[in-house]
Amino acid sequence: MATDVTVPTLGESITEATLGQWLKKPGEPVKADEPIASLETDKVAVEVPAPVAGVMGDQVVAEGDTVQVGALIGRIEAGSGAAVAPAPAAQPQAAAAPAQVAATPVNPQGAGENIQLRNAADASQGDSSLTLSPAVRRLVLEHGLDPSKIKGTGKDGRLTKDDVLAAAQNQTAKAAPAPSATPQAAAPATSERKEERVRMTRLRQTIAKRLKEAQNTAALLTTFNDLDMSAVMEARAKYKDLFEKKHQVRLGFMGFFVKAAALAARDVPSVNAYIEGDEIVYHDYLDVSVAVSAPNGLVVPVIRNADKMSFAEIEKTIADFGKRAKEGTLSMDDMKGGTFTISNGGVFGSLLSTPIINPPQSAVLGMHRIEERPVVRNGEIVIRPMMYLALSYDHRLVDGREAVTFLVRMKEALEDPTRLLIDL
Repeated sequence: MATDVTVPTLGESITEATLGQWLKKPGEPVKADEPIASLETDKVAVEVPAPVAGVMGDQVVAEGDTVQVGALIGRIEAGSGAAVAPAPAAQPQAAAAPAQVAATPVNPQGAGENIQLRNAADASQGDSSLTLSPAVRRLVLEHGLDPSKIKGTGKDGRLTKDDVLAAAQNQTAKAAPAPSATPQAAAPATSERKEERVRMTRLRQTIAKRLKEAQNTAALLTTFNDLDMSAVMEARAKYKDLFEKKHQVRLGFMGFFVKAAALAARDVPSVNAYIEGDEIVYHDYLDVSVAVSAPNGLVVPVIRNADKMSFAEIEKTIADFGKRAKEGTLSMDDMKGGTFTISNGGVFGSLLSTPIINPPQSAVLGMHRIEERPVVRNGEIVIRPMMYLALSYDHRLVDGREAVTFLVRMKEALEDPTRLLIDL
C-alpha cells in the first residue's frame, strides 16, 4: 500500500514552489517525518517530511519542476527497505549469471555506465548518509568516480556538484602524465573553456525581482556618517563574559545597533514608516528585518517589537535566526512584516556600500567593517576603530535632514552607550 506525498501548505499568499532536490532515492528506506525533498519558495527553502515510515516509491515530479500546494510529488511504499539491499545471491544464481551475460549483446559503453551506476548504488547502500541527487549522480557517472570516497560538504554530509567536480579535478591532476616531448598534444586541454548554465532558484528570482522593483518605485538616496566604535568595543569587552554566563548567548554588536536604531526612530518616525497609495503609514513599534546570509541567498527574518526588547532578547533572537538560516529551517512567519532593515556587510569585509531598501519599507541601515583610522580628537591626531554607516531611504518620504538626523542620533548613542540606558 502506498501513501501519497503532497506539497504542504507553504504560508499565506504562497500557492506554488519549485522542487529543489530529492533527498531520498526510490527504494531507500525512510522514517516518519524524515525529510525526503526540498522545496524552494519565494522566501525560504522548505523540507517535505515523510508522512509515514516505509520505502521511497515513485517520484512523480522532477527536480526543478514547479508544483502547486497540495499537488502529488511522490509516494511512500509500505515496507522497511530491506528488499533494496538484497543479501548475497546463492551459488546457483551466481553460476547462472555468466550464461546470462553471454546471451546478452555486448554494449561496452552501456555496460561501463551500468557498472558505475551499480557501484554508486552499492556505495550509497553501504553508507546511509550518502544520498545522491540526480545531478550529482550524473556527474559521478561521467567522471567514473566512487562517491563513497568523496567527502560531502552539503547538508548532513551529502555530496554536492562542487564536491564531485573537485574530486574529478584531483583525479585528473593525479592521472596527468609528466610533460613529454610533444607539448602540442597537451595544448587543447589547457585551452579548453567551459560554461555552465544553472537555473536561478525561486528565492534568487524573487530577490532579483524585489530589488529591481525597489529601484523602479522608490526615489533612492543614501546618506553616510562615520562612527567611533571605541565605547561599544570597550563595553562589549568588559561585559561579554558576564553577559554570556548569565544569558547563555554572546554579546555582539547588533544588539547595540538595534537599540540605537529604536532610539533614533523615535526622533525620526518617517524612517520607520512607508507609503501606501497617497498615504503615509506610521508605526508605533519597530520590527527590524535583519539581513542574514543563507546557502540559497540573502534572507531577512524579522525581530518583532525590537524597541521593547532587552540586549539579551535581541542577541538570542539574532543567534537563532542565523542558525536556522544555515539549516534552511526559517519559516514564512519569520519573514513576514518588518518596518526597518539592518544589513551588516562588515562581517564580509565591506568598507562602504549603498544598500537597497526592502519594499514596502522606506529605509535600510548598512553597517560596515571596523577599521582603525586616524581621526582628530581635541586637536590631536589619534587612531580610533571607525565604521562607516550608510542609510539608504525613499526620498519621497524621508527628507535629507531627517536622514542625517537619524544617523547623528545613532552616532551619539553608540559613541556614548549610556544614552541607550537613560533614553537620550
